[in-house]
Amino acid sequence: MANDQSKKMKARERVFSGAQPTGNMHLGNYLGAFRNWARMQADYDCIYCVVDLHAITTFQDPETLRDNVRDAAAAYIASGIDPEASILFSQSQVPAHAELAWIFNCVARLGWLNRMTQFKDKAGKHKERASVGLYIYPTLMAADILLYKATRVPVGQDQKQHLELTRDIAQKFNNDFGVDFFPIVEPAILEEGARIMSLRDGRQKMSKSDPSDYSRINLTDDAGAIAKKIRKARTDADPIPDNLEALKDRPEALNLVTIYSALADLPLKRVCQEFSGKGFAEFKAALSELAVEKLAPITAEMSRLKGDPAYIDGILAAGAERANDLAAPILKEVHRIIGLTS
Repeated sequence: MANDQSKKMKARERVFSGAQPTGNMHLGNYLGAFRNWARMQADYDCIYCVVDLHAITTFQDPETLRDNVRDAAAAYIASGIDPEASILFSQSQVPAHAELAWIFNCVARLGWLNRMTQFKDKAGKHKERASVGLYIYPTLMAADILLYKATRVPVGQDQKQHLELTRDIAQKFNNDFGVDFFPIVEPAILEEGARIMSLRDGRQKMSKSDPSDYSRINLTDDAGAIAKKIRKARTDADPIPDNLEALKDRPEALNLVTIYSALADLPLKRVCQEFSGKGFAEFKAALSELAVEKLAPITAEMSRLKGDPAYIDGILAAGAERANDLAAPILKEVHRIIGLTS
């Protein structure tokens, strides 16, 4: 059965993406990633991964990590990822990810990794104390994508540099060994309004790691929590303008309008026109109602799925079997190309 399903995955362009299981999945994850992943299933053969090997670049409590992997899988499914139509698995269940990453460590150049701004951001002033895994994180990301010869990768702006490194690695591998083996991947352009910012600071991306729970709307929040967080969200005293240009220097206002736009599937300018001249008390009430309407079914489905961990484990195991079927021949050919086998 797994082999038959894997063969069907050859007809269309292949998409790969994943998210780390490092805490509560939130509105930014849903609007910026999961919803788009679900929509891509209609046009692409999709492989979606819970990237638990990436998560351990910083210390994770083992029991919490196990729970977070299941929670992430539940969030994917509740957001519309169909584990029958797509392949859904956790990264560590396919050992070829780590093996190809080591091979890419030997292809990538130190200077390329030194330019990765995300390592500098995450390591901060204490880079000497950061794990080697955090430093070479981008080569594992390249392996994640190229292991399946994915050609489309939905990424946010903060991951664009890593995708460029993936392209560099693929190109250097092909050039070094005189082959046309790995594809030069392309980013899948995310929809307008996909970048969701903190409810407490419109200049910072909504994040699981923010110490304030009021900075984000978690996908597990109930209606009351959603309404309270939106009501307390930072704004300014001016009403909503009738054009986007007037929001340019109002990051908190722009963020709330952006969230409404994304949830309602309306252009930003249409939201401005609809609420032009209205204050944020009225707008926040409308946004709360819309957010609860859109997120309540996701929250309920996540709760149902999380109540049956064996079911989630079964989905991840089946997905890993399918992913291994796809990865094995590609890694075998890599071995032959570089001389590890005949």
